[in-house]
Formats: sequence, C-alpha cells, structure tokens
Amino acid sequence: MPSGPHHSELPPEVERTSRQLVRGMGLAQATSVNMLNMIGIGPFITIGTIISAMGGPQAILGWLLGALVAVCDGLVYAELGAAMPGAGGAYIYFREAFNRETWGRIFSFLFLWETIFVAPLSIAAACVGFGDYLGFASGFSHRGVTVSAMAVCVLVAVLLYRPIAAVGRLSQVFLAIVLAATLWVVVAGTIHMNVRMALDFPPGAFHLSRSFFAGLGSATLFAMYNYGGYNNITYLGGEVQEPIKNIPRAIVLSILAVAVLYLLMSVTLIGTIPWRQAATSTAVVSEFITRLYGSWAGVLITVLILIATFGGIFTGTLGYSRILFAAGAEGHFFKVFGRAHPKGHFPTVALVAVAALAIPLCGLPIEKLVGALMIIQVMFQFILQVLAVFAIRLFRREIEIPFRMWLYPWPALVALAGWVYVALTPAQRQFVWEGAILVVAGLGAYLLRARVVKEWPLA
Repeated sequence: MPSGPHHSELPPEVERTSRQLVRGMGLAQATSVNMLNMIGIGPFITIGTIISAMGGPQAILGWLLGALVAVCDGLVYAELGAAMPGAGGAYIYFREAFNRETWGRIFSFLFLWETIFVAPLSIAAACVGFGDYLGFASGFSHRGVTVSAMAVCVLVAVLLYRPIAAVGRLSQVFLAIVLAATLWVVVAGTIHMNVRMALDFPPGAFHLSRSFFAGLGSATLFAMYNYGGYNNITYLGGEVQEPIKNIPRAIVLSILAVAVLYLLMSVTLIGTIPWRQAATSTAVVSEFITRLYGSWAGVLITVLILIATFGGIFTGTLGYSRILFAAGAEGHFFKVFGRAHPKGHFPTVALVAVAALAIPLCGLPIEKLVGALMIIQVMFQFILQVLAVFAIRLFRREIEIPFRMWLYPWPALVALAGWVYVALTPAQRQFVWEGAILVVAGLGAYLLRARVVKEWPLA
C-alpha cells in the first residue's frame, strides 16, 4: 500500500517523546484498536436516532454518505499518519503543516484545547450508552445508570494502566467479542428479514426538500459518530511497529470492515423490527434479539454489547491520553501530562486525567454529548486536517510522504464538503455557536500563554 521512502524524519522533540514509548503494536493490534474504537457502543444506540432523523428506512442513505466521507477522510489521516508517525496525531500534523514557528503553534494549541473538551465528551457518551444498555438488562433507575457510567470511567483507567503490548492483546480479545455480537445481529436479521418491511418507505420519503437534506445531514452526523475512531491509531503513532506501512493499512482496513458490518446490521434490523418502533428505542438491538429468540437471548446480546461498549471506551481513552502526553512531554502543554511510567513506559497522569474529566459528564443525555462532540471536532480538527494535507504538499515539500492518498485531491475535497455539510444542518447550529465560543476562548488562552512564555506572535 505505501510507496516511496521507508523512512520519515520526525522533528527532534517528537523523536524524544516517541523514545519514551514502546513500538509494541503490529498491524493486527493496530486494526483491532481502530475497529474497537469505531464500533464501541455507537451502532447499538444510534440506529434508532438515525432512523428518526430521516423518518424511515431511507436512513440507509445516512449510513452510505457517512461511509463515503469516512473513507475519504481516512485517506487524509493515512497520508498524514505515515508521514509523521509520532504520538499525538493531529497535534503534530497541525504544528508541522502550518509552520511550527507561527500559525502551526496556534492550530496545534487549539487542537490540545479541543481535546480537553472532546475527550471527556467522547468517553462520557460511550459510558452513558453503556449505562443505558445496562439499565435495559438490570432495570436500573436513571441514577443507577449514571453511577454505573461513572464506574466504567474508573475501571477503564485501571485496565489501561499497563504497557502497550498488554493493552494491544487485550484489545484483540475485546474485538473478538464485538465481532461476535455484530455478526449475530447480521446473521439473525438476514434469516428473519422481511424485505417488504425493510422497504416500508413513508410517503414522500425521497422528496428532495429542505427537510430531507436537513434530516440527511443529521443522520450522516450520527453515522460519522459511529464510523469515527479510524483516526485513533494516529494518536498512538509512537507505539506502532513499522508505522509507515501499518498506520495506513490499519485505517483503510478498519473503515472498510466496519462499513460493511454497519450497513448489513442496519438493513437487516429495519427488515425485522418496524422502523417506527426502532426509531423510538434506546436499546434497539437487544429488543431485536429478544423478539427473535426470547428473553435469554436478549440478556446475552446485551452482555455482549456491554463488553463491546467497554472495549470502545477502552481504546478511546487510550488514544486521547497519548495526545495530552505528547504535548506535555514536548513542553507545549502542561508538563505534568508528559510523565511516563518508569518501567512500563506508558503515560500516567494524562491517562488518569482523561478518565477523570469524563466522570462529571456521565449524567447528560447522549444526544447532547454526541452533537457537541462531533461539531467541536469538525470545527477544531476535521476541517483543519484536510487543509493540512494541502499545506504540506504545497509548502512543506521537505516532509516525506511515504503514503499518498489515491485520486488526490478528490478524497480530501469530498471529506471537506462532508464535514461542512453536517456542521451546517439546522439541528447542529446550536453546537456551532458553542464551538465558536470555544474557539474564541482557546485563542485567548493561547495568547495569554504566548505572552507568559514569550512565543509568537507576542515574542
């Protein structure tokens, strides 16, 4: 897959940071980490939300459009990840692409600023989904669900507090359970699917009105939340073996595998449960299996989903902790985050902090958590990520690009258009304003820090 040189020079501080870590993840483990972060709780709790956004089985269009954007955006990450395979991902890409002495400082700082908010939102959303499914199986009250979500944050931090090779092996175990759950749903749905039910489109389902495109935008946003996670391996770039080859391969393989699973699961589920019922369910997959095989099967699939969700939280927390670690170790953020375990060579303070910040958010509704999470990432990260590819190719030609996206520049342009589209749909505008406030606050924080440490533009 990759072509060109087999070595990519990293900036000296990135090399120093990477030497504190261990390159203990091969292609199988890297792909497992990505797929776990992509699947997690997402499809098990948002299938109903996507159907509701489109108002019928035509919700499959949201999955298809999301898959297209994910593949194109994945190629953006693959190119950047192979060129700069260090811990921290976009934190490195922004600093190097936009001139490390000027605008690169601001954009990389804003990414770190975003991570302080995005990491807890992402982890809390998955923990709340975990709590919802646990409530379906156990009959917990809302308070019990919230407490269980908070407990998951703590347990994940405990399990991640170990060397990366052990974490990689554990992620493969989680992935096997995730695939068992999704394949059970797909096979059961295929056997019992009613094609007429799957094609029960309401009147005017494909009328290209303003409401149609607004619904498609919302459905695509939630689909992208489910596909999201293919960039997780770029945050772990300093711990991947042969990163120039394995980072692009892990990204592409995980997106294609997960896209097929999601599409099959959605179609077969809509063909088994009336879409009007599925659109209002918070535990639609458990209800689906219960309907087919009885209560014992509903309990079993719920247990598998809970393990899958835990695996997604596990890998998500792993990736976010590496961003703060890299920035702290290089002295571009609070230095305390740059501490590594003296024997295990893995981040310590950053890991605990990411999990702890998610705990207070576990009482919020999952729709608000996901909406805010995605829009903040679009504004701070995803759009800039595409622009970084163009900036490196045009202005930073000394940076080797061992993997070049296919059909350049079209995948980058499609990804850019997709992110702008989902951000500007009516249902997301409230979060756009909140994101804009965060941008202004982040710029203020950067200028304050620049004044203290005498950096550009206040040097």
